[in-house]
Amino acid sequence: MRRERGVALLLVLWLTMLLAGVVGAFALTAQMEKLQGRTLSRGVVAEQAARAGVEYALTRLTESDPRLRWQPDGRRYDWLFGGARVRIEVVDESGKVDLNAADVDLLTRLFAVLGVDQAEAGSIAAAIADWRDSDDLTQPQGGAEDPAYASAGLPWGAKDAPFDTVAEVEQVLGMTPAIYARVAPLLTIYSGQGRPDPQFAAAEVLQALGEDPAPILARRNARTPSPEDALLGGGSGTYSIDSRARLPNGRQAILRVVVRAGIGTVPGSAYTALRWEQGATAPR
Repeated sequence: MRRERGVALLLVLWLTMLLAGVVGAFALTAQMEKLQGRTLSRGVVAEQAARAGVEYALTRLTESDPRLRWQPDGRRYDWLFGGARVRIEVVDESGKVDLNAADVDLLTRLFAVLGVDQAEAGSIAAAIADWRDSDDLTQPQGGAEDPAYASAGLPWGAKDAPFDTVAEVEQVLGMTPAIYARVAPLLTIYSGQGRPDPQFAAAEVLQALGEDPAPILARRNARTPSPEDALLGGGSGTYSIDSRARLPNGRQAILRVVVRAGIGTVPGSAYTALRWEQGATAPR
């Protein structure tokens, strides 16, 4: 009898420990899911705040009052939305260098302004022209057609057609990741203009155009709108928008888009998205 009671006691203790372990594991799982859900919900809140920044920017770009109208020239605008701090920068695509329209001289000057050696700058610029033109003739400044790519051991040749994305320029012979990282924010495929609009161009583009960027940048960085701002419109209607939303807990969402204002392809949308990149960072 004593032996049976001892065995029964051990079984009870073992079952108690097992149940305690199951309950503990369940509690831990529930706590982890709670934390994950809270993190996910905060991420969604931050993402929606960044999205709201894009929508708000488009309304301010078309504001009829010049004192309230935003200018798409890269200046920074700060906005509070539902407890989130949103930093917004807008650049009109007409202020960038169009890969499909800019001539070799302008492209060469742009690369040179970015610190690329003059000879290398000219070579890359000519290769860009050879990439987008429809013939197999090399540019007078150099350039690169199919044989040059084959000699470099690359499995592709010149496209002989317009660029479909800015990132496509990474495939052009002579382009390096370091050069691309510097030049990509200054390039577009949406303006169709051979010469960027200085009103919306970045400092590097202004230098490539032969302009003095100092007075233009000073006007943009002024806290109050200048008389010149009142004379400017909302730009071409195609914009790069960088919207960054930060919640009080440090959670941040980043949204980088290229949009064309007007009736969008999605019903109820006030714009058409041409490029859409988003990301998020957790609080530190």
